Amino acid sequence: MEISAAGRLEVHITAADVGKRVSVRCLTETGTPGGKFTDTVGVLTSWDAGVLVITRKSGESVRVDASSLVAGKVVPAAPARRRGPAARYEELARVAARAWRPLESAPLGEWELRAAAGFTRRANSVLPLGSPGVPLDEALDVVRQWYGERGLPACVQTTTGAEGTQELLCAELERRGWEREVTAELWIGALAPLADRAEAEGVVLAREADEAWLARYQRKGVSEVALKVLGSGPSVWFASVPGESGGAPAAIGRCVVDGRWAGFAAVEVDPARRRRGLATLVMGALARRALEEGASAAWLQVEERNAGARALYAGMGFAAHHAYHHYREIP
Repeated sequence: MEISAAGRLEVHITAADVGKRVSVRCLTETGTPGGKFTDTVGVLTSWDAGVLVITRKSGESVRVDASSLVAGKVVPAAPARRRGPAARYEELARVAARAWRPLESAPLGEWELRAAAGFTRRANSVLPLGSPGVPLDEALDVVRQWYGERGLPACVQTTTGAEGTQELLCAELERRGWEREVTAELWIGALAPLADRAEAEGVVLAREADEAWLARYQRKGVSEVALKVLGSGPSVWFASVPGESGGAPAAIGRCVVDGRWAGFAAVEVDPARRRRGLATLVMGALARRALEEGASAAWLQVEERNAGARALYAGMGFAAHHAYHHYREIP
């Protein structure tokens, strides 16, 4: 916090700092001895009628009464990473989008409207990188019409928590009554250590998802649309560890190699055989293949409520880069 030469805390932010990353301290309990303070760090998304709204890295919006501020300052847009590959948000967003392609898409300025008959939110939501080229309300009218023509709900994928992410767009959508349905995070890590974690013995790699692989995949009744999305990407690999008696595989995984990046998804293990290192085995085999194709860094996406997966990936050296959210308009 900013401290004056006299040793007092000072507020060095104003409404002109909307859109910047700030750190504030406010007095929340005036009746206690010495007062009680809370600190909030995030993007200042509005300052209206004496109330600040600050969006944290997680996407949570915090309202702060300006009269309670005792200190505040603008802070760097993103803290320096101490480990793992260096990565910009826009680079990761484009890599992730290429790894999970929709069946059809259309440009709206720098936004991309994506649809795949409803198979996953990622393939059926707007990717808003940059400006739509028109005022936001006009852009959202186009979004409603485009998805309505396909019998799909209007949905926008947004991000928070890194330099260049979309805290302001999140706030504008919420002000218009759009509801955040799902929050997940994109994690990144070095590829070589992952490849060294386990031998690939017993892991089968293939270019296409066969019936056995699909039998272990958590989304049942996979359609032709889903198969096309699963098979999309610059260089796609499917891994499986055979199960007993020729049944569904004991474990599966998917990897898309795209330049220096290897993206992991659909890592699933037979519930009866979990905690035996099979997920690590699958990811290690895929990582080795990705290294052979020239990749050096890895990414994956994990929902905030999936504690088991988060613990697994943290143990593999992955760390969160940014959060992403899907907003849907509520009729």
